[in-house]
Parts: sequence; C-alpha cells; structure tokens
Amino acid sequence: MKSESAPDISPPTAIAPTAAAWEFTDDRGHLVVAARRPTRLVAYIQVGAALWDHGLRPAGIFGSSHDDPAVPDPAKAGELPLAGLPFYGAGAALDVDALLAADPDLIVAVTYGGGQTYGITPEAAKHLEEHIPVVAVDVSRGRTLTQVRESFAQLARSLGAAADEAAEAELTAAEQRLTLRAAADPRLRVLALSPADGGSVHLARPHAWPDLSELTGLGVLLLEPAEGPGANWSTVSWSEAAALAPDLVLVDVRAHAGALPADFASTVRTAPWNPELPPSPQAHTRFLDTVTAALQAIA
Repeated sequence: MKSESAPDISPPTAIAPTAAAWEFTDDRGHLVVAARRPTRLVAYIQVGAALWDHGLRPAGIFGSSHDDPAVPDPAKAGELPLAGLPFYGAGAALDVDALLAADPDLIVAVTYGGGQTYGITPEAAKHLEEHIPVVAVDVSRGRTLTQVRESFAQLARSLGAAADEAAEAELTAAEQRLTLRAAADPRLRVLALSPADGGSVHLARPHAWPDLSELTGLGVLLLEPAEGPGANWSTVSWSEAAALAPDLVLVDVRAHAGALPADFASTVRTAPWNPELPPSPQAHTRFLDTVTAALQAIA
C-alpha cells in the first residue's frame, strides 16, 4: 500500500479536535461515548468512502470476508483515495493487533441487522469494543436509501462534518432526472445481478437492497426473481437470467464477483453496480446518474 508519489489526500474540510465529550446512538441502539470527539477513525471501506465524501479522512480501513485480505476493493471505495491509506485486512484476516496499535479513537462499521458488525468476526468485534468505541450504520433490507444516508449524515455531523447543501441539491436533481427518464419509457426492464462461479448467477431481489428499492420508487421497472431460497439473491443459471429479457443489466463490479459470460454480455446492455454503495449524497448521485445514462442510451 505504498506509493512513491502518493497524492494529497487531505480532506476537503479540516476538522479540528474538540475537548468536549462526545456521544452517539448508532443504528443498533448502542449509545457510544468518548471523552472527546473522535478524530482518528478506522472504518469499513464502504463507510470510509462516505466519510471522505463528508470531508472526513479515515485513518485506516478494513474489508469483509468477501474481500482480498491484502488489498482493499476499489469498487467499494468510491472517491476515497487508497494510496497510502492503511488497510487492516478483511473478515477473519483482520489484523486486530495492527489496528489497535494504530490507536484509533473510533471504529465505523456497518450492520445488516441483528446487531452484528459486518466485516468483523464476533470474537474480533468483542475484543475491539473492549478497547475502542464502535458505531454501526444499518444498511440492511427494509431500510430506505434515504434512511441509510441520513443516518450516516447524523454520524458525520457529530464528528464535525458540515452539511453539504450543494451535494444534497445535486442528489435531488439526479432523482428528478431518473424519474423523468423512467417515466418516458416505463416498460424498460432492469435486472440487477452478481456473476457467480460454476455457470450460475445471483439475481438481486430489489426489495432487499436500499439502492434498488430507490430505483423502483423513482419509477424504474426492476425485475423480480422467482420466489425461492435466498433473502437477498436468487441463484439461477445464465439461461434463466437471459429468459427474463432485461433491457438493462446492472452488474456487480466488486472484486469478488465473477465475469459476465461472453454470450450473455453480447446480448444485453450493462451498467456497473456496487451493491455496497457508500451512504453519501455524492455516491448516490453518481449511482442514479449512471442508471439514467444507461437508460437514455437504450434506443
């Protein structure tokens, strides 16, 4: 993770430490308390990217069990500069000792409900919380994209970030652009998927993903896989996916996802999709504009 000419990765807004006590109730309902407002933040990469969008540079990041334990997944990083940023591993390979040695004063994680922090094993999470305050943002099914974004914004403001009215205005404009495009041809069929191994593919259930639910709310026709096992995904063959006849396919671009088969890719229009979208107005604007542009490109 070293670079001979690492770019300047100072945050857009310098956040000065404060001697005042700090507290925050996270989405698990945990009241997290610190003697002063935290300034050295180690975060799961998804929320590390959102911290950056809010003008807060994380002191380090970590990944999940799906990730390479040696390098962070750039697809999850959004606009966060990775050069020179400490990466403490992923999932069971999280280097707890190195993380603690870096002396952070807050860990920012995500949860998919149930109180468990994602990307950290229960044993490691317990050990870390004995030494460092941990906050978790709930990104699970049933949460709207607005709820996830606003929950994180509350955390960011408590850490000293200023409200970004320009970013919020850009997001509103992006929502309007997509709404207009979807209304112009509401029959366009969109399928979100993640390529798997062994000739199979995971089809996303739109209601299980806040970003896909947002598309539905803005008028985009998201294809729903058949009922069956799998709360978030339906695993089928590529021929079954093709039979749904999508006009646009949103393809998981995370590093652990597989590749589209050439015969499938040649018959559909695709656009990139990161199922772990950073919870910030900027990231959500980019996502909505990507979908709008892809729909506009369909004759």
